[in-house]
Amino acid sequence: MPERPLPPRLHAALLAGTALLACTAAMPAMAQQSPAASPSSDHSSIWTIQEQNSTVTTNPHFGDHYFTNGLRVSWTSPEDTYVPGWVHDLGRALYGPGTQRLSINIGQNMYTAANDTVTKLQPGDWPNSAQLLVTAALIQDTPLTRSTFALSLGVTGPMAQGEQLQNGFHDLIGQRHNNGWGDQLHNEPAFELLNERIYRYETGTVFGLETDALPELTVGLGNIRIYAQTGVTFRIGQGLLSDYGVPLVRPGLSGGDAYKIVRPFAWYVFVGADGQAVAHDMAIEGNTFQPSPSARRVPFVGEFQVGAALIWHGVRITLTQMFQSAEIRHQKGGLHQMGSISLGVRF
Repeated sequence: MPERPLPPRLHAALLAGTALLACTAAMPAMAQQSPAASPSSDHSSIWTIQEQNSTVTTNPHFGDHYFTNGLRVSWTSPEDTYVPGWVHDLGRALYGPGTQRLSINIGQNMYTAANDTVTKLQPGDWPNSAQLLVTAALIQDTPLTRSTFALSLGVTGPMAQGEQLQNGFHDLIGQRHNNGWGDQLHNEPAFELLNERIYRYETGTVFGLETDALPELTVGLGNIRIYAQTGVTFRIGQGLLSDYGVPLVRPGLSGGDAYKIVRPFAWYVFVGADGQAVAHDMAIEGNTFQPSPSARRVPFVGEFQVGAALIWHGVRITLTQMFQSAEIRHQKGGLHQMGSISLGVRF
C-alpha cells in the first residue's frame, strides 16, 4: 500500500528533528563538561518520580479515559556540571547568561477511548495509544527567569507498552481489561522539540507570606504535537525562590524538576491557568505515515490547576489537580480532570 503523503504542517518539524538527531549523534565527539561551577553553584543532583492520572478526580462519574496516565522518572544534574560544551554554548546563544543544568527524563504517556468495552474505536471517540519517550533538556536559570530547551525521542504504538502496563495493573487491582487496545495507533518514531521560558515577578507579601506570579511561554514542534502555550501561575508561601513552580507532564504549566534549598522548610500553594493553540496532536489525529484510528482535534484548549508544594530536608513533594477543556470534538464528561503527585530528592 502506498504511504500517505506527509502533512505539510509536519515538514518543518521533521527537518528540525533531523538536525537535532545529527547533533545528538555527534555528541560524544563534542561533549565536555561545562565551565567549572562557581562556589555559589548548587552542587546537588536531583532525582524526580512523577505520576499523573485521570482517575484522581473530583467527579465520581469520570472514568479512566482520554489522557489516562503519565509516569516518568528524571535525573537533573548539579548546576554548571555535566552539561556538554556544545549544549552550554547553545544555551548561551539562545538565552544569554545563567546557571545551567542537564536533565534526562524517561516517561510514558497513555491515552484511551471513553468506551473501553469495544475492540473497534467508535466514531468521535479518542483512540488508544501510548508514547514511550526519552527527553534531554537544558535548564538555564537567572534570578528572574527559567528557560528550557528539550528534545524528546521515542515511539508511539504497541512498542510503547501501553496495553501491557494498563491491563497488567488492572489485573493486580482486580479490574477488567481495556478492550480498546486492539485498535490502537501503529508503531511510529516520535519526537518533539520544546522551547520554554518562565518569568518570575515578586508581588510582595501578604500577612508575612511571600507571593509571586510566574508567566510562562512554551512552543512545541514535532510529530508528537505542534502547539503554542501561554499562561500564568500565582503562588503564596515561604521560600518561593526555591523553584519556578511544580513539575507536570507537558503540555501544561510546568516549573520543571530543578529546585534549590533557600530555607530549612519551604512551602507554597498555587493556582494557574493556561491556553494552548494546537496545530497537530498525534495522540488524537493518528499516525503520520499510515491510516490509523483518529478523532477530530479541538484547536484551542484551556486548563486550570490548583495545588501545593513543600520542600524539607532536600525532599520536594508536590500535589496538583488539573481541569482541562475538551481536546476532541464531542468529548464526553465535561472538564477532563487529572491529578499529579511528584517526589524530588536531592543528592
